[in-house]
Amino acid sequence: MPKVNVQRSIDINKPVSEVFNTLNNYDNWTAWSPWLITEREAKVKVADDKKSYEWEGDIVGAGQMKITKEVQDKEIHIDLTFLKPWKSHALTSLYFSENNGTTSVTWTMDTSLPFFMFWMKKMMEEMIGMDYERGLLMLKEYVEDGKVSSHLEMQGTSDFPAHNYIGIKRSTSIDGVKENMPGDYEKLMEFMMGNHKDNIAGNPFSIYHKWDPKNKVCEYTACVPVNGDVKPGAGMISGHHPGGKMFGCKHTGSYKYAGNAWSAMYGRKQAKKFKENKNVPPIEEYLNSPKDTPENELISVVRFGVK
Repeated sequence: MPKVNVQRSIDINKPVSEVFNTLNNYDNWTAWSPWLITEREAKVKVADDKKSYEWEGDIVGAGQMKITKEVQDKEIHIDLTFLKPWKSHALTSLYFSENNGTTSVTWTMDTSLPFFMFWMKKMMEEMIGMDYERGLLMLKEYVEDGKVSSHLEMQGTSDFPAHNYIGIKRSTSIDGVKENMPGDYEKLMEFMMGNHKDNIAGNPFSIYHKWDPKNKVCEYTACVPVNGDVKPGAGMISGHHPGGKMFGCKHTGSYKYAGNAWSAMYGRKQAKKFKENKNVPPIEEYLNSPKDTPENELISVVRFGVK
């Protein structure tokens, strides 16, 4: 059967004993789990000894995790069983090393796919890897600051108005989105505020034309909605988003956690909580300015077109 292997790491600015003792107690996992944040109403039952827990939800499915071996401040090994939406088994491990008060955490997963799903191997590794990256970022903040600055609120279906826009279209790596997008919006807003302030017709938003985790490629357009006749500046384009009925998820917090909202939306699409209208490209609308808002206070809404 095709083997699936995932490994991701992060450095946490706390002593290794503090990080280890956070992770070997499952009471702490609900605060930073990259899956449970997408469905806070999921049922979670932590064992009395804090060494295992069970979960069940409409979006995250059902399963159980159990710590099978610990080496203090060095290793934690976990047996992971998925029961829904399909049965499978994985072995996950956490490895710790400390250097001058900073702890490096490496999170691994080893599992396998049925033979007929061999074509999904690379995609699965990238998707699980992205979940691990989201989780480790939240773990880092939770251990260092005692909280995670990411909050999701499902908004359901509503009408999103059609917009003409001035935008910057870019193809980049998925990791490059957070590096490129702030500069794109800064350029757009300087152009609009300097020449067409009265033509701004709403909140800025991003159109996602392509999101390919297998090849780590993203194609997006950073947009400012406009009314009237506005000619794009250098390196910019003009375009139209058709609007219509869209299913939304509001995210409040650092842009580095925007993937939480996208994961929540994809999970609901897979669980058939809404039927996607593929003729309406998904967007992320910013309810306050990506350029001027403090990192942990950015408010955005990820929207998918629905039929």
